Amino acid sequence: MLVLNRQRGERIFIGGDIVVTVVRCDRGGVRLGIDAPRDLNIVREELVDIVDRQHANTPTPADVVS
Repeated sequence: MLVLNRQRGERIFIGGDIVVTVVRCDRGGVRLGIDAPRDLNIVREELVDIVDRQHANTPTPADVVS
């Protein structure tokens, strides 16, 4: 894991198309802005199980029989 110190307004570039910006730092947390392609899913940790269950119940084209 890479651990970085950043201050408000500073950015981190991931690959060529993802930018994470520190928007605000408070005592209890950090507010981040993320610029990424629309087809990239960004999910908060506490929602990962919910999203995984939703995707498990969504039929894929291979599941659909015509």
